[in-house]
Amino acid sequence: MAGRQNDGEGRAGRAADARASYSLRLACFYGALFLIMGVHLPYLPVWLDLRGLTAEQIAIVTAAPLFLRVFITPTVAMLADITGAHRQLINGLAWLALVLALLLLQAQGFWPIFLLAVPLAIAFSTIIPLTETIAVAGVRAHGLDYGRMRLWGSITFVAAGFVGGWLIDHVGAGAVIGCILAGIVATTGFAWLLPERADPAGSGVASQVRPARAGGNSVKDARKLVASPLFLTFLLAAGAAQGAHGMFYTFGALAWHAQGIPTAWVGTLWAIAIAGEVALFAYSGNVVRRWGPVTLMIAATAAAVTRWALMSLSPPLPALIPLQTLHTLTYGASHLGAMHFIARAVPESAQGTAQALYATVAAGLLMGGATLTSGWLYARIGGQAYLAMAALAGIGLAAALFVRARWSGGLLWTADTSG
Repeated sequence: MAGRQNDGEGRAGRAADARASYSLRLACFYGALFLIMGVHLPYLPVWLDLRGLTAEQIAIVTAAPLFLRVFITPTVAMLADITGAHRQLINGLAWLALVLALLLLQAQGFWPIFLLAVPLAIAFSTIIPLTETIAVAGVRAHGLDYGRMRLWGSITFVAAGFVGGWLIDHVGAGAVIGCILAGIVATTGFAWLLPERADPAGSGVASQVRPARAGGNSVKDARKLVASPLFLTFLLAAGAAQGAHGMFYTFGALAWHAQGIPTAWVGTLWAIAIAGEVALFAYSGNVVRRWGPVTLMIAATAAAVTRWALMSLSPPLPALIPLQTLHTLTYGASHLGAMHFIARAVPESAQGTAQALYATVAAGLLMGGATLTSGWLYARIGGQAYLAMAALAGIGLAAALFVRARWSGGLLWTADTSG
């Protein structure tokens, strides 16, 4: 009896250690990955402007990878679902990004920059849905708190934004690519420490042990996702909330500079936005249990309508501070709601494909369209281009309300009927 008890305690201890290790390695990787995003997202347009690109060219360089992801990201994700090689693909993409960033350091002129910056953005952005798939598998297999892992990405995003802004003020905009390169080096290093995707049954065995089953269902599951009106409406709701950030991500820093706001305050305003996001992710377990994923998406799209409509007025610095706190909802709540909707509504065999479709629509089609539109509008009407983002968020709000009315809270289909 004592032997069986000790054996049970030993298994429980090993399971707890595996759970902690899985969470820690993902948290470290998120932290490294978002060092890139914390500089690339707000400051790449500043570097492109330094290189002499026009507003339309900046929009093209920024938007092109978003559209190309429509073809590339789902293909990579389906390959990962079929083979179970999520970790290996992440490592390969990280090394590709490192090579491209080194070449971009010396690039001059629109076409050389375009031909390097676009695949660079695709490489590290395609890593994100692959990482999310590993994270959601941990949520299912080990009961991990997704938000507690993901918040470290938000924290390093803020840190990178502060450092990047300080360097731009004191060294010049040329520091942007150097900061991005440093983030890629960290990402490449921590990618080797990523865990294998956990088995959903909770055994902790990597999903690679079941590649034949995954491969057999992957294409059918992808077809079921794109044929589901409810899933497509979810994509519209989440995608519109995310895509409505297109103007802010591409021209937010330039618009603030035009208002006379120094770069140090640009980093501070980004930090204010991300601080609320970090707090939301830190308590995400309780938030999701209380409100549910769809309510979070409704709150996100409603807040986005308000945020971008008011931003179109080019508010002064004191008014920007409370407006930036709405990022907690417009990005944080929309992403958190999307992750938990996918975890609850999509069968495990289609998780990677669902993550890729979400990334493709939210950070691809709709974000790309919003970014291109913003480039054309910003060149003509400046900050009033935010009104187009408010309109897109309104479409997302209507879609989120539709999902609320139609979704029962369970799987879109069961494993028994997927084949």
